[in-house]
Amino acid sequence: MGRSLAAEINEASMATASRQVMGKRIWIDLDNSPHVPFFAPIIEEFKKRGLIVTLTARDAYQVCELADRFQFNYKCVGRHWGKNRFLKVFGTCFRALQILPIVAHEKPNLAIAHGSRSQTLVCTLLRIQSLCIFDYEFAKMSLPLLRPDWYMTPEAISFRDPTQKTGRVLHYPGIKEDVYAPSFTPDPTIKSRVGLDERCIIVLLRPPANEAHYHNPESDELFAATIKLLGNAPDIKVILLPRNHKQGLLLKSTWPSLFATGRFSIPDHAEDGLNLIWYSDLVISGGGTMNREAAALGVPVYSIFRGKIGAVDRYLAHNGRLVLLQSTEDVRTKIVLTRRARPLTTERANSAALATIVDHIVSILEHPTESAHN
Repeated sequence: MGRSLAAEINEASMATASRQVMGKRIWIDLDNSPHVPFFAPIIEEFKKRGLIVTLTARDAYQVCELADRFQFNYKCVGRHWGKNRFLKVFGTCFRALQILPIVAHEKPNLAIAHGSRSQTLVCTLLRIQSLCIFDYEFAKMSLPLLRPDWYMTPEAISFRDPTQKTGRVLHYPGIKEDVYAPSFTPDPTIKSRVGLDERCIIVLLRPPANEAHYHNPESDELFAATIKLLGNAPDIKVILLPRNHKQGLLLKSTWPSLFATGRFSIPDHAEDGLNLIWYSDLVISGGGTMNREAAALGVPVYSIFRGKIGAVDRYLAHNGRLVLLQSTEDVRTKIVLTRRARPLTTERANSAALATIVDHIVSILEHPTESAHN
């Protein structure tokens, strides 16, 4: 049976679109560790369409180490400047100045990031059209008076363009982790690398982001209650994933006896988060990507995040894919410490999220709008 006329027309239109964008340049700034796996399949799709990609990465939260694992060709620029708000602003501006000559030389047609303020500043200075992708509507994604030209969010987020310009907010189905989770392949060698004893219940634990502007001290209380619960439970192996080296040292100095017994440990090197989640029986995290990655893989996950709960987490909780813990009593009563029945393989599915995101970006390149900086 021959192909349908609709299929032939769709293929022809895609070929035409590819010719229109071929050779155009995209600059992606990797500002945080979750951005590395998120952009990996997107970059592959760009290359298939003949797009040229320039990558910059911030030396924070193991971004560069993960970028090396993914074999990215990138330029490492800037670092994290700590919790102080003044230093954060200074660091953002200083990093923008460091990036400026790199991007001025590359002359990208479009800049894309998952919430990089330095990128927005550079794009404003160089009059480059920019797209900000985000999945937490309460994050401060831009500097005052400096906004990207386009926003893109999951459909669960009802977001209005702060520039009050129509047509500048795009959406994609599902959650951002749906972009890369479908292509995940478990690597069993991780069990020996990080010391996963399958006779124990494996708990993957992520502390709160205590240097983030949205941090709520209540998250620290829930984290301490979680440590107490796990420390007193039998047959438990806890893999802790601190957000930086400083936080790792603090954890070891606060609970030295738990680390001395080997029941609590921190991996020596950056590991694939999806792989760690897959070989865990449950995940407890201070919010963010790890919660949603666990939900995407069908692993039981508990959130100790006590900042403003975003639309994506509410969506996952409503559908029974995430348990929101709101008190130390919730920690004691709602966390179920048990082994999970792990499938032999992950479920494979075409990612509508990936296809939609790439199609939106190609459409922007095909029909560039007048820049908001004009």
